[in-house]
Amino acid sequence: MGALKKFFKDTIIYGLATVLPRLMNFVLVPLHTDTLETTSYSDNTTFYVYAAFFNVLLTYGMETAFLRFFSKSEEKHKVFSTALISLVVSTVLFFAVVFSFNQQLSELVNLDQTYFNLLLGVLVLDTLVVVPFAYLRATGRPIRFASIKLSNILIYVALNFFFLWAIPEFGIEFSGYDSSSLVKYIFIANLVASIVTLLLLSPYFFKTKLQFSTTVFKQLLNYGWPIMVAGLAYVINENFDKWLLPELLGKDINGAYSGCYKIAVFMTIFIQGFRLGAEPFFFNHAKEHNAKETYATIMKYFVIFGSFMLVFIVAYLNIFKELIVRDESYWIAIDIVPIVLLANLCLGIYFNLAIWYKLTDKTRYGMYLSIVGAIITIGFNYIMIPKIGFMASAWATLAAYTVMMLLSYVLGQKHYPVPYDLKKIALYLILAIVMSILVLKTNSNYYLNTGLVLLFLAIVFVSEKEQIKQLLKRKQ
Repeated sequence: MGALKKFFKDTIIYGLATVLPRLMNFVLVPLHTDTLETTSYSDNTTFYVYAAFFNVLLTYGMETAFLRFFSKSEEKHKVFSTALISLVVSTVLFFAVVFSFNQQLSELVNLDQTYFNLLLGVLVLDTLVVVPFAYLRATGRPIRFASIKLSNILIYVALNFFFLWAIPEFGIEFSGYDSSSLVKYIFIANLVASIVTLLLLSPYFFKTKLQFSTTVFKQLLNYGWPIMVAGLAYVINENFDKWLLPELLGKDINGAYSGCYKIAVFMTIFIQGFRLGAEPFFFNHAKEHNAKETYATIMKYFVIFGSFMLVFIVAYLNIFKELIVRDESYWIAIDIVPIVLLANLCLGIYFNLAIWYKLTDKTRYGMYLSIVGAIITIGFNYIMIPKIGFMASAWATLAAYTVMMLLSYVLGQKHYPVPYDLKKIALYLILAIVMSILVLKTNSNYYLNTGLVLLFLAIVFVSEKEQIKQLLKRKQ
């Protein structure tokens, strides 16, 4: 019970570190959709698609590799120092090469050169802080981690409001301000926030004597490179639609699709908070005699919370869309939200299952599974977008994550069997899907929708009542 209490405590803090920034970021969605046309919002989306891709490439799996070897190494300082040096050197080299050819590369990726240079700055700064952030997680300092993350987002949000709202609203004189290119100031805000984050984490660059171990580096690299490939495939799964839609259907459709996609961010927040708390916990708890039973319990409650979020968001979808994406020109893509929510829930289950290949050091399986998902994503989008439009992208995401989830379970039970309660997990998933379908057929009758949400909670309580009582007794 002590281990579970620590897990839930850390996950709540890490979750807040993820939820609060995302909620503040959420405030920006109405600001962005109100001030940017769908075509400009598409440019904003494209910028962050490339940022996600290069973030994975530049870190080459070092974050997860660091957490893995730091948790079990007797020479933790050597693991920290080696990981830090390797990322700093590779990032500086990347910056030198890319900046030398920035004009040609910006044309290659079809980004304005100013946007490209801002992207390069954000990428470099965010990569340099990966190991210090991982160190805070590995050493159990979630509050410090959360405070720096919150500082980053506060600066980012404040500058967004300053550039996109305060200057036009109050006629503030600002040298060089260009009202015809507002999207640029979103990227500038990100760059400034990343600079401050680097300064806040700078003491950790001198935390220990710098010492590069070739042996440790090889271990980190061998463990991490399949994670990198898996990460690249994950970026494809998450963002290929937003890269392809402008080409096939136009920037205006992509902007609307990307705006409505943001409503599903609540599920993403939940998953990210879970991952931040779960990953170091899983590694540190692996040697305990009841580790597998603990993992199974965590999975069940993860599915319960995720299923509840699916039903709740779908039940009040019209309220969420009016609060978050207020410009009706974006609403043409609102039907993607329930599908994307379910897809992200499957992704969260996959992340939970993925512990088997991380604990057994068989990270290549994560790479294989992600590549399978990427193939499904690419193929489904290319084939189906011309036939059914942007809805194909939502269905492609669901198909990819469902297949990855099922394959990971089958492989995991062979290599690292965990006694998951499949009956309960299947019950909650099916219940959530059925209730979401019923909710969509009520035509926004919030009395009926609220009744269905409460019914879901009642079924969960009855089903889990005995275990909840046992957990409460142990806590006393």
